Amino acid sequence: MGFRMGIVGLPNVGKSTLFNALTKTAAAQAANFPFCTIEPNVGEVAVPDPRLDKLAEIAGSKQIIPTRMTFVDIAGLVKGASKGEGLGNQFLANIRETDAIAHVLRCFEDGDVTHVEGRVDPLADAETIETELMIADLESLEKRLNNIARKINAGDKQAKEDARLMLAAKEALEAGRPARTVKVADDDRKAWGMLQLLTAKPVLYVCNVEEENAAKGNAQSERVAEMARASGAAAVVISAKIEEEISQLAPDEATMFLEELGLHEAGLDRLIRAGHDLLGLQTYFTVGPKEARAWTIRKGTLAPAAAGVIHGDFERGFIRSETVAYDDYVQYRGESGAKEAGKFRVEGKTYEVQDGDVLHFLFNA
Repeated sequence: MGFRMGIVGLPNVGKSTLFNALTKTAAAQAANFPFCTIEPNVGEVAVPDPRLDKLAEIAGSKQIIPTRMTFVDIAGLVKGASKGEGLGNQFLANIRETDAIAHVLRCFEDGDVTHVEGRVDPLADAETIETELMIADLESLEKRLNNIARKINAGDKQAKEDARLMLAAKEALEAGRPARTVKVADDDRKAWGMLQLLTAKPVLYVCNVEEENAAKGNAQSERVAEMARASGAAAVVISAKIEEEISQLAPDEATMFLEELGLHEAGLDRLIRAGHDLLGLQTYFTVGPKEARAWTIRKGTLAPAAAGVIHGDFERGFIRSETVAYDDYVQYRGESGAKEAGKFRVEGKTYEVQDGDVLHFLFNA
């Protein structure tokens, strides 16, 4: 199950530098001028999870396979992007293909790096991007409503249902609120997702600060944190320059470097985990002598659908899952110990998989 997070922001806020660090490559050209990223760069990164290493150690697994998340570096948006300014239309199409948006906001002062608006104000930057996405959504909705008007007049039930959701989104947008603020009933979620609204996507604000403020942030990042709390969004603080340096170091050197900076972990680990949480994802594990592997599912997924992430046949022929919670697996040193302690469970089709479950699926081929 693949999940894509788009990295967006105004030009020269550190998007490509961040992407380079995420993918440990120089694929995204970081340069001090707008539109240095012409095509979206795509990179997959492992989701850091120390639990996987622990499970592999206990089981003696020969191979460790983490779950992964895809990041898309999208060229810098500017005011007027919804009208095609810069490379606006292309960028908006790239955003539409992602599951969530990471807004990279410039929270650092540097006279050598120009700002497209001539000032450093992360809240204004966030508003600029949000406004462009909202305008694009409004235009899209108005076109669609016009296109289905004839069907609605003819009594088409599906068209009426689609229009109901479109009008709810349009009302929010016209009031200056993104589509993600609309309360959507569970029965409407599939149809709502089909609208592919840019502002319906969950948002993570990434505060790019100076190197000396990487540990605790600064006044600008605190402003962003307050904005995120008020809007129900998430925010993380990183220094993209530091993260890019760390990404080029060997693991032991990276650890020493982080300690010298007073950091307990890389900012990118926090960023990836925040993206994982933002999308409502969780992890379960399959463990054996051959490999220890992490699998990504959405929270609330039932056992058959979780099995289907491995292979469709597992879901179609699902019989039951043999389940051990992560803490029990570690405490009793594996499946055998968990069985002896009465912590080994057999779960059926209605079992809601929990984060950290160690699972073995039985199915009919």
